Amino acid sequence: MTEVDGHRPLVLANARIVDPSRDIDTAGSVLVADGRIIAAGPEATSARLHGAEIYDCKGAVVAPGLVDMRVFVGEPGFEHRETFASASQAAAAGGVTTIVTMPDTDPVIDDIALVDYLLARASETSLVHVRPMAALTKELKGEALTEIGLLKAAGAVAFTDGHNAIRSPRMLRGALTYARDFDALVVNNTQDPDLVGDGVMNSGETSTRLGLKGIVKEAEIIMVERDVRLARLTRSRYHAAQISVPESLEAIRRAKDEGFAVTCGTTINHLTLNELDIGPYRTFFKMSPPLRTEDDRRAMVAALAEGLIDVVVSAHDPQDVETKRHPFAEAADGAIGLETLLAAAMRLVHAGDIALLPMLAAMSSRPAKLLGLDAGTLKPGSPADIVVFDPDMPWVVANDALKSRSKNTVFEDARMQGRVLRTLVAGRTVYEYAPPVA
Repeated sequence: MTEVDGHRPLVLANARIVDPSRDIDTAGSVLVADGRIIAAGPEATSARLHGAEIYDCKGAVVAPGLVDMRVFVGEPGFEHRETFASASQAAAAGGVTTIVTMPDTDPVIDDIALVDYLLARASETSLVHVRPMAALTKELKGEALTEIGLLKAAGAVAFTDGHNAIRSPRMLRGALTYARDFDALVVNNTQDPDLVGDGVMNSGETSTRLGLKGIVKEAEIIMVERDVRLARLTRSRYHAAQISVPESLEAIRRAKDEGFAVTCGTTINHLTLNELDIGPYRTFFKMSPPLRTEDDRRAMVAALAEGLIDVVVSAHDPQDVETKRHPFAEAADGAIGLETLLAAAMRLVHAGDIALLPMLAAMSSRPAKLLGLDAGTLKPGSPADIVVFDPDMPWVVANDALKSRSKNTVFEDARMQGRVLRTLVAGRTVYEYAPPVA
């Protein structure tokens, strides 16, 4: 094996290799050369790579780099909140090697030229892979469909209106039918805007106590049930972006049992937090869908462990002081999460709620397969997009140390257990943890 651009081959030795794409959790080594994985498992030996760098993992986990399929980046138009450069730094520090961006920018990503621009800009400034979802309707208005076939050919991996839900059943049916002809994935935000109204948090005892207007579960349930029925009608590929209540999952389960191409995701926030975390009107915890009850959270975790929930995302949504430092009801929705996605997920693993292998599958191999990406695997011959992390290393989330340009994290000052040590993209190290000097 030879060096490429001055980069030596690499051996990740003495590792715990966790590869959900091959259902592997074993001790061994990973060999990397020419930007690709040569071998990964007990059989891999450094003798196969002449002059390689030997990195002693000391028992740390080596896994496929994470694929986060719901990331809002401010570029173009809102660079003061986030750029490809800052988002990619946060992603690399969190072990995320592929970010799938939403079209909610200015201008909206609804044209081939804009997809080309986004991919060119990302290739110049991003440390990690950037794969865009394009708008499903022009200007995200829900009134006219975009050119799905041409946008897919230009590089769009799926189609969504981002924060916006497709309000019209007729429009969504047309979109699903059109997308089916190109085997394109339609992703919808499952919050009925009419039922959400001016609600700002989960409807219930806590919202009443805080004096805040509630959002009923039915705002999600009715939308999911409608969308799934339309996906069955059109026999199209459909993905519910963010599920937050167990009642929504019943429609997903029925469609899956009947063999339809229906999938769903949830956010790491809805798996690890609940409505009580809002506390004294903490606006960083205001999001859409809202944080639900503890019973709802536990049901989401159980559904993930069962495999009913396909994908876990960070829903990374940078907001600055101008949009978050307001009374709770007036603050913007959203929280950043790229840098804390893996560490927050480890809370569920350490609690015994889910094993590490299926947890990583929902954040790597499954989203990669759903989007048709050559990612989320340590299979020999695949791109060397890799995360090395110590699942037990403690750390504290300090705002001033976060790589993201915005600092609206729900895990501010939180104690985490699980730290990324090294992240590789196409065999190149894009992040390496440097312990603080004593």
